[in-house]
Amino acid sequence: MGNCFTKSHNNEVPISYESNSPPHDYQQLPKRTTPQQQQPHYPYHAPKSDPYPSTSSSSYYSEAAPILGKPYSDIKSLYTLENELGRGQFGITYLCTEKATGRKYACKSIARRKLTRKKEIDDVKREIMILQHLTGQPNIVEFKGAYEDKQYVYLVMELCKGGELFDRIIAKGSYSEREAASIFRQIVNVVHACHFMGVIHRDLKPENFLMVSKNDDAPLKATDFGLSVFIEEGVMYKEIVGSAYYVAPEVLKRNYGKEIDVWSAGVILYILLCGVPPFWAETEKGIFEAILEGELDLDSAPWPSISAAAKDLIRKMLNFDPKKRITASDALEHPWMKEGGAASDKPIDSAVLIRMKQFRAMNKMKKLALKVIAESLTDEEIKGLKQMFKNMDTDRSGTITFEELKSGLSRLGSKLSEYEIRQLMDAADVDNNGTIDYAEFITATMHRHKLDKEESLRKAFQYFDKDNSGYVTRDELRQALTEYKMGDEATIDEVIDDVDTDKDGKINYEEFVTMMRQGTVDNDDKEKP
Repeated sequence: MGNCFTKSHNNEVPISYESNSPPHDYQQLPKRTTPQQQQPHYPYHAPKSDPYPSTSSSSYYSEAAPILGKPYSDIKSLYTLENELGRGQFGITYLCTEKATGRKYACKSIARRKLTRKKEIDDVKREIMILQHLTGQPNIVEFKGAYEDKQYVYLVMELCKGGELFDRIIAKGSYSEREAASIFRQIVNVVHACHFMGVIHRDLKPENFLMVSKNDDAPLKATDFGLSVFIEEGVMYKEIVGSAYYVAPEVLKRNYGKEIDVWSAGVILYILLCGVPPFWAETEKGIFEAILEGELDLDSAPWPSISAAAKDLIRKMLNFDPKKRITASDALEHPWMKEGGAASDKPIDSAVLIRMKQFRAMNKMKKLALKVIAESLTDEEIKGLKQMFKNMDTDRSGTITFEELKSGLSRLGSKLSEYEIRQLMDAADVDNNGTIDYAEFITATMHRHKLDKEESLRKAFQYFDKDNSGYVTRDELRQALTEYKMGDEATIDEVIDDVDTDKDGKINYEEFVTMMRQGTVDNDDKEKP
């Protein structure tokens, strides 16, 4: 197992862009980058002057509206930008330190002046939305937040200090099939989480998996979602995206769906077990032709010494027909995966579960305010959650029962007891009818970054402030809560006591915003509501 895919063998040709050329119009493609995190896949050039981004110099966008839809912020008031971690074709990743906590993060800066087309701006927004949507999953990089000034958009996320997956394996020298299975289970967990949460990654490759630390047992994290998209029912994608060795045949045919991620993961497994990619050539044209021919070699060395179970999984993941290809969910249940990695996996709550736990702990005014915000979200903002609801609503009734919630959380890796799931069910079921409808599900699971938008908070406040006085009185709170059978005096006393910090008997807008933004992170070990 020691014949690892070394740097000298790596003739990978990235095609990480959305091409409008014919499928076989093979072009000279950009070289691989190796920053701490892969850079965004929209046109983007690094600042040319100060080694750290300036927030004061003039730019094309200096008078334009914020891209992120929230007021400009001075990132240097929150973080200290430090040394450069990596530089790629599309930009720079910096080490940064959060001033309030001293914690280290990675910060990608994107020059606004380079986002000259609507599509480029939409790509940035989509990547941020997907990072927000997926953060909290155990093998996906944690997203801290997006910030913007007149010059740059900044993406701050978890710092992964352990380097790339293959670099770690190469340095180790050799490893067992069982160790490969343990590594690969984490990769398939990412694919499963993405698909369950309504996302296609579209650029799975070893360089996009980083080790959290240099410890031998450090977990893997998927880091780059610049080409990812939300799954849209009935939509087949046409853009040629990905990286040459890992691209699925249907991508080259310009007609594909989420199955391409399983193919890419299968290529990674093939390399983990034998050291070279299954479809290899000296040029990108040759690689693509080999992929389309689909001749999979599982006979020559070292394959005779590899277990039959491992080869069976590879065949199922690299099935040329995407309709017959194994799903990520089924791959996790494959005997080889169970033998290799399941026993040692430590249960970690999924992102959805963490959000539902937060929702359960919120006071009822906040819960109702979130429902108002959820009902105002656009289809674009809830694409992933819509797909998740469909995945849980197995009988297509339009509501999620207790058994469906229990089954859905189990598929996301939850080890909660029946009692704990019942508590979550009761918390999300705002109208107390025994099921979770679509609006209630969106309310309970939407990412709290939606609370960055001033317009959303204003709309929610106005729902309570019926007379537009700028205050929510006890009577107004009672009226709003009574509509959802939550308006008993004990509840009202609890809300007033929690939220009315100046103790004048009513809730002003500033107090309301503080309540809404308090305890909205997605980590159990951080701030609680």
